Amino acid sequence: MADRRLITPALVRWRLTPWWGRVLVVYALSRVVTTVVLLCFAVVQAHETGTTVPDYFTLAANWDGQWYWIIALNGYPAELPKDDAGHVTENAWAFLPVYPLLLGVFARAGFGFPVIAVLFSLAAGAGAALLFERLLRGAGLGAGQALTGVVLLCTAPLSVMFQVSYAEASGLALLFLALLLVQRRRFGVLLPVVVVMSLTRPSGLAFALFLLLYLVARLVRWRRDAEAHPLPRREALAICVAGIVSVAAGLLWSAIAWAVTGSVSAYTDTELAWRAGYLGYGHLVPFAAWFDGIAFWLRFAGVPETASAGAAVAVVGASLVLFAGFVLSPWARRLGLEVRLWLVGYLVYLMAVFFPQSSTWRLLLPLSPALGAFAVPRSRLWRVSLVVLGVLGQLVWVYFCWIRLPGDWSPP
Repeated sequence: MADRRLITPALVRWRLTPWWGRVLVVYALSRVVTTVVLLCFAVVQAHETGTTVPDYFTLAANWDGQWYWIIALNGYPAELPKDDAGHVTENAWAFLPVYPLLLGVFARAGFGFPVIAVLFSLAAGAGAALLFERLLRGAGLGAGQALTGVVLLCTAPLSVMFQVSYAEASGLALLFLALLLVQRRRFGVLLPVVVVMSLTRPSGLAFALFLLLYLVARLVRWRRDAEAHPLPRREALAICVAGIVSVAAGLLWSAIAWAVTGSVSAYTDTELAWRAGYLGYGHLVPFAAWFDGIAFWLRFAGVPETASAGAAVAVVGASLVLFAGFVLSPWARRLGLEVRLWLVGYLVYLMAVFFPQSSTWRLLLPLSPALGAFAVPRSRLWRVSLVVLGVLGQLVWVYFCWIRLPGDWSPP
């Protein structure tokens, strides 16, 4: 009886808490867990490298955080750095400008970049969690299911990105806002969001493909049943305009890099420099990188070179079949047309332009709306198991990707 008297008021207060309050409580508690994970591995990093234990903000500025720091203070180079053979080497043009230049305003005013960067990411992550809940509710999930989706987002292996010096939290918040606006058919408001999103993380061309798929799907539905699925001419035009703006926004950074450096391929050459250590220097061939990259990793794992190419085709094919099965599953169907078509559009874009390596896990973050599908089952055991697996995944990812170990050459 005593336990019931203690629990019941807490449950009542929780049920009376507004939706946004619940989301922020989940977000705050999950950040405590992830902070503990990062601090524990800071000790591991110090032990493995024979250095002092870094403070939290120093650890959070690892890897690409250093690039964002450089850009915040110094901007972008007017000349592309090149090696002795004339190949463009790794440089700041690979990183889109919204996150570092915004933080640069504070950094140049005297605020410490690592602290400001983490605080900004934390705030953006909170915004992403709130918008994700609204997105799932808009798709038709119940309040409990939507909150479970937020829990899965906040405890996922890559949720570490919500509190480090990376632009992922900002990009994810803008993505959820853009999808929510499409879901609510607010295409006019969508336009500036897409532009800012495209200059925060590479997403403009993927969003344009999503809008094309969305328009086609709406047209098909309208032709099948105009009364149940109307598509006013004005709305179809608004989708087309949003798609054109998305294409332009997706190409804008390449145009800016060209204008500043004088090289039409400045951005793509810079991006390709990051994969040169795996395959050497070459040109961007759409859709080839995933087959070449997986073949590389299979050879790295000991698969004979003669078998690696065929095995890579098999791996990619099996992955696509599994993905298609997921998108067509009853759980995924609960996410609504907008979310499922975004998953398809982004995966196609990712396969067209990115090379699978240690950063790929982070590049999969825009697929996180798929987590809503795993929130559909109401089994408590299922939900608890997913949370436990997510936290265990954080331990694995932080150890193998985030902390700096001797001989580590693979940035997250």
